[in-house]
Amino acid sequence: MVKLRLKRYGKKREVSYRIVAIESSARRDGRPLEELGFYNPRTDETHLNVPAIVKRLQDGAQPTETVRSILRKANVLEQVRA
Repeated sequence: MVKLRLKRYGKKREVSYRIVAIESSARRDGRPLEELGFYNPRTDETHLNVPAIVKRLQDGAQPTETVRSILRKANVLEQVRA
């Protein structure tokens, strides 16, 4: 099963995350199928590739709870339902 989840990168105490599509059995920082966006929790900055995220969700990818809340804030989930 493909999941949309966060991949950690950056220095200690200056963490940032990439939103990636990855096989659910793969490790957290393993090789993703596709990189879909960026999230910085310190500044609450996000950059999303919305068309690619919508396509992955329509193909059956399941977002984690954290990614789901990021997508909800960016109004991406409404585009999938419509």
